[in-house]
Amino acid sequence: MESRLKHEIIFARLPEIDPNQIIAHMSDPRVAEHMPLLTFEWDEVAVAKFVAAKEECWSRDGLGHWAVLANNNYVGWGGFQKEGDEWDYGLVLKPASFGLGTQISRKAIKFAVADERIPYVTFLLPPSRKNLSALDRFGARLVGEIEYDGATFFKYRLETD
Repeated sequence: MESRLKHEIIFARLPEIDPNQIIAHMSDPRVAEHMPLLTFEWDEVAVAKFVAAKEECWSRDGLGHWAVLANNNYVGWGGFQKEGDEWDYGLVLKPASFGLGTQISRKAIKFAVADERIPYVTFLLPPSRKNLSALDRFGARLVGEIEYDGATFFKYRLETD
């Protein structure tokens, strides 16, 4: 079973990924199922805006979302985005790679622990996400329910220092 194998995880920049791969990834209804803010159709214009916005985070904050590669294949995107004074971590994987979430997140959190700019990480998860055991294993604690852009999320916090 692929998800149980150890994969070489690499964080790259989103402009390095063929936009058609991102379109296919983000157009999959299994991805949209857990993304209440995904209310538009992905096309070349949407990908260009998305990548530009994520690159702007890198320019502004020195950190942002990566393209995630497993064994040199694009499997999704994720990373850290500054929301006010907090660093929020998100990960959006292709359905065939859902099982890699813990391994990828472990690598990203290790990055956060080593980065003195990040005293803690927040996670916003929609109520549709039922399996939250990985957050418990990482030591994240529920802060509460919040509303973000008209959608409800559970907010978790993980201390990194």
